Amino acid sequence: MMTGGDGVRLAAWLFAALSLFVGLFHVAAICGAPVGHLTMGGRWSGVLPPAVRLLSALSMGMILLLAFVVLARAGVVDRSIPRWGMRAVLGYLVVAIPMHVATPSPGERKLWLPVILALTASALWVEFKAPRG
Repeated sequence: MMTGGDGVRLAAWLFAALSLFVGLFHVAAICGAPVGHLTMGGRWSGVLPPAVRLLSALSMGMILLLAFVVLARAGVVDRSIPRWGMRAVLGYLVVAIPMHVATPSPGERKLWLPVILALTASALWVEFKAPRG
């Protein structure tokens, strides 16, 4: 039987696994994989231009930082985070949802909207079910 803490940790690990998937996508984009149609509104088909790959690197760093915050909030990582840390994670995700709904790239929407929604649901679970302390 799963306890409340187990559910929180499971949600945090789901967030981390999805974040790793996103991070690996960005590694592929940075390394020149032809995935431009699946990111940044699909503006570039094929390989992203070098300057845009830097944006992909920033995105990768951001999602991995978000994962660290969620893991810390769930108590998986033994680190204290400020209370606003999870609010920043949730704010980022809430802004990302309409961006992924409105993207002109059908492939990007089909791939990333479900991921963003799952990230948001798991982050909300962690924020509202993890004990305060």
